[in-house]
Amino acid sequence: MKVTDHFKNANGKTLFTFEILPPLKGENMRTLFSHIDPLMEFNPPFIDVTYHREEYVYKQRENGLLEKITTRKRPGTVGICAAIQNHYKVDTVPHLICGGFNKEETENALIDLHFLGIDNVLVLRGDCVKSEQRFVPEPGGHNYATELIEQVVNMNNGVYLDDEQAYHNGTGFCIGVAGYPEKHFEAPNLKSDLRWLKKKIELGADYIVTQMFFDNQKYFDFVNRCRAEGITVPIIPGLKPMTTKTQLTLLPSLFHIEIPCDLAEAIEDCPDNKAAAQVGVEWAIQQSKELMEFGVPCLHYYSMGKSDSVRKVAEALF
Repeated sequence: MKVTDHFKNANGKTLFTFEILPPLKGENMRTLFSHIDPLMEFNPPFIDVTYHREEYVYKQRENGLLEKITTRKRPGTVGICAAIQNHYKVDTVPHLICGGFNKEETENALIDLHFLGIDNVLVLRGDCVKSEQRFVPEPGGHNYATELIEQVVNMNNGVYLDDEQAYHNGTGFCIGVAGYPEKHFEAPNLKSDLRWLKKKIELGADYIVTQMFFDNQKYFDFVNRCRAEGITVPIIPGLKPMTTKTQLTLLPSLFHIEIPCDLAEAIEDCPDNKAAAQVGVEWAIQQSKELMEFGVPCLHYYSMGKSDSVRKVAEALF
């Protein structure tokens, strides 16, 4: 079922959803299920599965030259989505990124997803690899999420790369895109960022899920700006309970977000990470309650591969 259909069927009730990371290589599905199992009693209608592109390492040859070697740290998202849907009978939302794929590889991934009965994708440009200063597309690949959306929409309409017109049944994917209440770090300003978000919706995106935030006012302002620009699709708030003291500096660095003063000071005053995690859970519960009162379609939690804190939040709400 499509994400947007889940929202319609909820009849105004706020749903609980979450995002998982594929396990590291060497681990198996039992590891992943152990993180998902504690959250299933809260009846998530869908689970997001991230994609982590290949990385590169350089090894020195005997002649002194450096050899670029591709390394992959996590298994593929397509297989994980299929395993989750088969095991839990719940919909999945695989993340589809520009980085690391050319157009043919993207089409093949979408064909596989459609064959497996997966109805949703979250379309992202993706981050650059650690060894690069800026995002560099694959040869024959997409540079922007807008281009990737166009390819998905074409396949929804039955148009494939080797076709000049539609000869096939459409795939029918429900398309999600990312939104940034505090602005994408590469955007020159909020207005420019919103203009590109609106372009994604005009191209055919069906809903928006936001980057994590810890100040609800930033989300409320973001929604108001979107509505003023004529963006009417559902806007899902992305949330994360803070779990360690180091995340005070790590999360702003990685995700280009601000931590409210009250939360930062409370975490700083904690004697250890156990106390910090409790503060993080309490903050996320209050955030979630306020967002539910606002009428959000669902609360989407970034679990980062660990379910303990998300479960504590869900127990207080659902």
